[in-house]
Parts: sequence; structure tokens; C-alpha cells
Amino acid sequence: MKALLRRALNRWPLLKRAVLTVRAWVFPRVAVSSHYVALSGEGAQDEAQRLRASWQDEQLPARQRELVERELRLYRSGGAVDVFDVLVKALRELPDLTPGSSILEVGCSSGFYSEVLSIAQLPLAYEGCDYSAAFIEMARRSYPSLKFEQQDATQLQYPEDGFDVVVSGCCLLHIPEYAVAVQETARVARHYAVFHRTPVVWGQPEQWYRKQAYGVETVEIHFNEPEFLALLDRSGLALIATYTLSEERDSNHPQQGRAVRTYVCKTKPS
Repeated sequence: MKALLRRALNRWPLLKRAVLTVRAWVFPRVAVSSHYVALSGEGAQDEAQRLRASWQDEQLPARQRELVERELRLYRSGGAVDVFDVLVKALRELPDLTPGSSILEVGCSSGFYSEVLSIAQLPLAYEGCDYSAAFIEMARRSYPSLKFEQQDATQLQYPEDGFDVVVSGCCLLHIPEYAVAVQETARVARHYAVFHRTPVVWGQPEQWYRKQAYGVETVEIHFNEPEFLALLDRSGLALIATYTLSEERDSNHPQQGRAVRTYVCKTKPS
């Protein structure tokens, strides 16, 4: 029943947004995202820099993990979880990924995607890194056999071409210097880079927001899609597949819209 409701909401983004807004006001401490305030001009960068370290808040891991555990229980039982299914599908459809290929998740939070890949029987050698020491501590407790490191996505301490696949795990939207983070992802990716759950807009400029994430104030960026794809190209990445999690078109302005997508790229020969 929950899976059917989730799929229905993804087909009707306006309804989904209304449902999530109500949930955020009723249960503000457990809401993923709520209380959006649009930012503009120089103030947007100032706010983004002020809030840059907010994901290091020690309260975040437990709050996020509460939601993640519900999704993992459903996934373990064979249920559909759209954000898990999309990444699994993207990885399965890579043409030359072999068992034991190395994969790094940048912005891994508590490392739960390692479990997703295991449940989906994708035999990849997973490592994770995150900006937050508290998230990394939880990841190491949750999955003690795996390697996790505290790292800044804009200054990755990994060698060039260090991993067969690098997944940017829904972290770019919180990074003011996201262009540098894209370049770092491309640098350490030997074959493929995946930008998972990326919020984009088209027919309108890039949008910056202040919001509450699990009750902690942070920043969120919605990228102008053509500009974002051009950034991937400049960073040495060739787009080979796009998966859409949700999409909403403006009925009053047909040339405008927004979506959440997962972009799969192949590294270009140097």
C-alpha cells in the first residue's frame, strides 16, 4: 500500500508537495525538508556559507536514520523504494561493470546505500565518505566491515581514477562550491560518475533556498538543468543516461518546470 501511494505521489508532484508540506508542519522534527525560504543575490551565497557546516550537526544522523530504517525494512521485504530502485537500476545498466568493481559514495550519510546494494545483489566493493564526523561514526557502527572516511566533497583525499564508479549521493545541493565538488567527483572516477537525486529546474534561473532538514537549518540548491549538464561536460564527463524520480511542469508556463533526476556519466578519455 505504501509503495502504491509513493508511486502515485510521484506521478502528481503538486499533490506530493502538498502532502509533504502538511507532514512537515505536523511532524517538523522528522520531516526530511520543510520551511523553505527563497534566497537571492549576494545574500544567497552569504547564507550558504553561513550554513555550510550545518550537516555536521550531531543530531542529524539519528533523525535521518529513523526514516532510512523504515525504507530499508520495506526494501528488505521486497518492497519498492523509488530512490533505491533508481540507483540500483542505473548501476545495473552500466555496460561493463563487473563483480568486485570499486564504488565510492560521496555524501554517504550513515552508509545505508551499501546495504541497498547488498540487498539488490550488486557485488561491488563499496566505500563511503561524508562531510560529517557524526555520520561517519554511525556508518562505521552500522557497517563495521566497510571503509568510511570523513571527507569534504570539494577536497577529496583520494587518488585520481581511484574508483571504478563514484556516486555523488544527494549532497551537491547542499554545497555552495558545487562546481568544485563535481570536478572532484570526476577526478576520482575511473569509468563512471553518478549524480543521484539531483534537483533541477529549466526555463528559469538556478534557485537557492534556506530550509529545515530533519529540524536543522541548511541550504538547498536547485540547479538550472542546461547549466548543470554543461558543468558535467566541462568537468570531463559525458552524460550517458538520465533517470527521473519526479517531474513537474508549469501549466501556465510550458517552458518551465522542475524535476529530481539521477544523471549517469562516463568519464571522457584524457
